[in-house]
Amino acid sequence: MHFPPTDSANSVTNFMGTAFLLALLGGFLSDALFTTYHIYLISAVIEFLGLVLLTVQAHSGSLKPPKCNPATANLPCQQVHGAKAAMLFLGLYLVALGVGGIKGSLAAHGAEQFDENTPQGRKQRSTFFNYFVFCLSFGALFAVTLVVWIEDNKGWEWGFGISTLTILLSIPIFLAGSKFYRNKIPNGSPLTIIFKVLVGAMLNSCMARSPSNAIANMATSPSPTPPSKEVTTENHDKVVETFESPSQSLKFLNRAVIYKPTFDALKCSVQQVEEVKIVIKILPVFVCTVMLNCCLAQLSTFSVEQAATMNTKLGSLKVPPASLPVFPVVFIMILAPVYDHIIVPFARRVTKSETGITHLQRIGIGLVLSILAMAVAAMVEIKRKRVAANSGLLDSTQPLPITFFWIALQYLFLGSADLFTLAGLLEFFFTEAPVSMRSLATSLSWASLAMGYYLSTVIVSIVNSATGDSKHKPWLSDRNLNHHHLERFYWLMCVLSTLNFLHYLFWAKIYKYGSNKRNWAVEMTK
Repeated sequence: MHFPPTDSANSVTNFMGTAFLLALLGGFLSDALFTTYHIYLISAVIEFLGLVLLTVQAHSGSLKPPKCNPATANLPCQQVHGAKAAMLFLGLYLVALGVGGIKGSLAAHGAEQFDENTPQGRKQRSTFFNYFVFCLSFGALFAVTLVVWIEDNKGWEWGFGISTLTILLSIPIFLAGSKFYRNKIPNGSPLTIIFKVLVGAMLNSCMARSPSNAIANMATSPSPTPPSKEVTTENHDKVVETFESPSQSLKFLNRAVIYKPTFDALKCSVQQVEEVKIVIKILPVFVCTVMLNCCLAQLSTFSVEQAATMNTKLGSLKVPPASLPVFPVVFIMILAPVYDHIIVPFARRVTKSETGITHLQRIGIGLVLSILAMAVAAMVEIKRKRVAANSGLLDSTQPLPITFFWIALQYLFLGSADLFTLAGLLEFFFTEAPVSMRSLATSLSWASLAMGYYLSTVIVSIVNSATGDSKHKPWLSDRNLNHHHLERFYWLMCVLSTLNFLHYLFWAKIYKYGSNKRNWAVEMTK
């Protein structure tokens, strides 16, 4: 469409960030108004429509800007504009909306199919999350290899056409299991509950209250009565979490129920207060994963640029640097079954616990791997620049006499970190979140990924602003990567990731799993 490279890159990051953030909308609607079943179907149709628009535009010459040759001055390239640009972005953001809805509903829908009241059901649910990430990676492998090759050799309309056909086929496949699905009936807006509890607690804190207005025994209860858990589903299974008195954690929220509300609309139940406490407690874990996703963003930016300066030949085949994401995808596909069938059973025998490795431990392992990945990336960059200097190629555009497989090392660590953290996050949020907020909570995993992309852009901008002055160029601004100080940037990311991990350790240590969640502390029966 003849966009300048900078505008093209910004369009891609905006599209990806929007798609991941819209997962929150999909999760919210699944909890509040619809079921995960309906949100998936609606989102799949929306993505299908977006891909149809992109396929039609890619096929029709009249819907694209005139052909041009950038090397010819008398035939300048005209960027797409007007109705053609509107069609392009309408198609893109319909796809983003559909992707967000699917990500916000599908993982939660799959997890809802398992009986969490039995050890076998909980183990199967954990396996589901592992293979959910495995299938995402399999789809990515197919996309960045075969589909990209077809686009390059046959045309963009073929690549979009394959994607359109794929999402269309997914709909009847999904519908085929309809009569077997367990679907949680939505219980109203989770955001309304959160807002009501927070506002009620704040108003009661600011306004003087007479002791006679206090609800008896609420303020002095040392701990909540063990809750009974009941979930309402379309097949008439009923489970509802109930509390008789508020817990003493986050006591300021108890004011939402201790005193009579200022307005009837702010009347809260103890159950609602406890649900909001759970959400607040899991948010620090969410925040601590943003830095890891910031590291993952480097896989599609600086790592690709590094590989472009190196020898990318594999025998007689020259591997495009943009195809490097195949490395973490393959690593995830190998590690997922190894983790589920070898590592977890071994850990269960050692720890004598149901999960073997807890969700928070799994997320922590991912954070540690991201630290190692940034350290490895820094050392590989030092080696790459040393080869360039020794070969006299610092100012040359020729490939350096060093294989791009060195870059695969950082992909190995970051791919492994992604598997541990993403699958761990999905299961952690689904398991710990209140039943009425599970889809929304699970969507936080994708929101973390979006925020990681945005944070990467912010950090790069700050680094260039802080390191550039009248005497020195910014670390990451030179057109020639050999004159960058990319290794310093990677060391900085390593330090920031280490500080983030220490921050995570603090929250993980004080986190108490929900008293109604038996997934983590149940010992294995012999």
